[in-house]
Amino acid sequence: MISNNKTVQFKLLPMAVASALGMVPALDAYAEEDEKTLHIAPIVVTGTRTLQNSFDLPIAIDVVKQEDIQNGQLQMTLSESLIRVPGITAQNRNNQAQDPQISTRGFGSRSAFGVRGVRVYVDGIPLTMPDGQGQPGVVDLSAIRSIEVMRGPFSALYGNSSGGVIQMFTENAPKTPEVGGTVMFGSYDTKRQVLNAAGNLDGVEYLLNVSNFETNGYREHNAGQKEQATAKFKFNISDDTKLTTLVNWFDQTAQDPLGLTKEVARSNPESAGVGAVLSDTRVYRSHTQAGFNLDHRFNENNSVNLITYIGTRENEQYLSLPPAAPVNANGRASEISREFWGTDLRWNNQGTIANKSYSISLGVNYGKSSDDRTDINADNGTKRVLGTPFSLNRQEDNISTNFDRYIQGKLSATDSVDIHAGLRRTKVKLTVNDKFTSGTSSNGDNSGSVTYNKTTPVIGAIWKVSPQVNLYANYGKGFETPTFVEAGFNSLLTNATPNLSLKPSESENFEVGAKAFVTDNTLANLTLYYVNTHDEIITSATGGGRSVFTNANKTKRTGVEFSIDSKFENNISTYFAYTLLNAKFDSDFGAITEGNRIPGTYRSQIYGEVAWKYEPLGFHTALEGRHNSKVYVNDINSETAASYTIFNIRAGFEQSLANWNFKEYLRVENMFDKEYIGSVRINDGNLRFYETAPDRNYLLGLSAAYKF
Repeated sequence: MISNNKTVQFKLLPMAVASALGMVPALDAYAEEDEKTLHIAPIVVTGTRTLQNSFDLPIAIDVVKQEDIQNGQLQMTLSESLIRVPGITAQNRNNQAQDPQISTRGFGSRSAFGVRGVRVYVDGIPLTMPDGQGQPGVVDLSAIRSIEVMRGPFSALYGNSSGGVIQMFTENAPKTPEVGGTVMFGSYDTKRQVLNAAGNLDGVEYLLNVSNFETNGYREHNAGQKEQATAKFKFNISDDTKLTTLVNWFDQTAQDPLGLTKEVARSNPESAGVGAVLSDTRVYRSHTQAGFNLDHRFNENNSVNLITYIGTRENEQYLSLPPAAPVNANGRASEISREFWGTDLRWNNQGTIANKSYSISLGVNYGKSSDDRTDINADNGTKRVLGTPFSLNRQEDNISTNFDRYIQGKLSATDSVDIHAGLRRTKVKLTVNDKFTSGTSSNGDNSGSVTYNKTTPVIGAIWKVSPQVNLYANYGKGFETPTFVEAGFNSLLTNATPNLSLKPSESENFEVGAKAFVTDNTLANLTLYYVNTHDEIITSATGGGRSVFTNANKTKRTGVEFSIDSKFENNISTYFAYTLLNAKFDSDFGAITEGNRIPGTYRSQIYGEVAWKYEPLGFHTALEGRHNSKVYVNDINSETAASYTIFNIRAGFEQSLANWNFKEYLRVENMFDKEYIGSVRINDGNLRFYETAPDRNYLLGLSAAYKF
């Protein structure tokens, strides 16, 4: 994704249009006939797999720029950046043992591990496995230049997901070499160091980034440490052929403070959950992956793109259990050793048919993930010795594969109407090879497999009413298979088997929207949508460290997403985003009553920001405000986490001296010291639903960079 560097000019909207939109309070101020320079430039995005202006796409898509990712931020979790995007719920769990809770339009809100229902990519390389489970934590945000977030029907063209697509893009190398370093210090003994080098050596563009993070955390038993490295090399083989190589690595250890009951969350919010200290709940993770992106242009109308990736992941997580006969363990160590790889081959063509311009992409995609999974009972945080009674309770290989074919295109039907459409054929296979077929707790060979097939069409159109106003509508179908976490068990009993009878959820998506340059310095986006889903995958039971999932009958999601971005004189800017989501069960199912809200979904979310820069001193500051409505924590809607509103402030200075650049910044989070629930654990069997957020806390950062 790149920004349009050309100066773009638009005439002011006619007064009648501005008045109808209700966004211009004083029309007299805009009565001038002169053209004014547009301060908000259109952004070119890759959501449709070809570079296109986001303003001219019939898609709800937003871009988080580098300054919003990095300025005054710790840069450790996507939730820092995504809270400003309408339609996205991004909750920082302040728990390094768990990934952030990220969902879009309610898809992914039930995820207990990783990111679910939303596909995640870095430089086109998937961080989501074939079964739909994603781990974005491998990406170091200090090396990211932008994040694209797409919601709605067109997300289905990326495969096994229903909600959206998050694409991160690594920084490009500068023309001249530079090196730099950053140190950060914060509350709860938080420390982070970043070193980077980038440049161009004999025609090879390179970027190297390494970082270290450590914290004691806000709560008891909440410490964590993480090391990361990013290496990117771009080889300009010829004017028409480019090869980019990206390597990501991280190594992490973190304690898990678990969830709290509502009473404990109120009386002792800094405490760890029952069993966390005794069972020493914690996680160790290591992840390495390499991706290769080859672009070749045959001529001005035809090009081909090949992406190949390979990686490994080690995950060892210690869980807390209530002791029960005959095993009498108070914990469990869940170990996963993963190998994964995949490839995507795409041909792009553009031209004209009957004097009408078009573009089309044809592609094929294959991915494979193989997990060697072992569960061993543990006592006080120590694994039992294999071979002793009641030591092993699970040992199997989990293999997921996908094979997809897709086509996507655009036709300019008239000068003012573009039609976009696509089709994807997805085949996902889950295979369980049971290796725990004898022993004290074995229940025989439960090997098996299941295959899911689905074709997902999507079509949309955009009407360019004027150079300043676009209206669009689209429709599509979505498809979401169970993950191996969801298909792990068919009951809570000791003789449970894999739940391979679980069905994929299928959805029908409708969306309409408007994009408008309300004035020369204000861009507004409005989206309304309706989603019908059947066979939604939900939790049916939890206990003993296990969760069992089943298919509900029907769910329904309706919502509104609105954002307005303005830039004013004297380097003042404002940004506002509002999300309204009504996500409900649409029929009775077991103990669930029709009309119950889908847990983990906030009915309303607001993010607002006022920023100011004073260039003579290199000073910048911003005040942020965020509001989340109450949220239900289980399917039966028996408990809620209360609504909250918090404010943050960030400020910093920047100086340039010869070849040096220096930055200093301060961030104050939760500046009015609000007590609130930062995230919830959906359908927790022990009623420990709540994860408390930190009180007022601080972050101080210092950086220096040198250009050769």
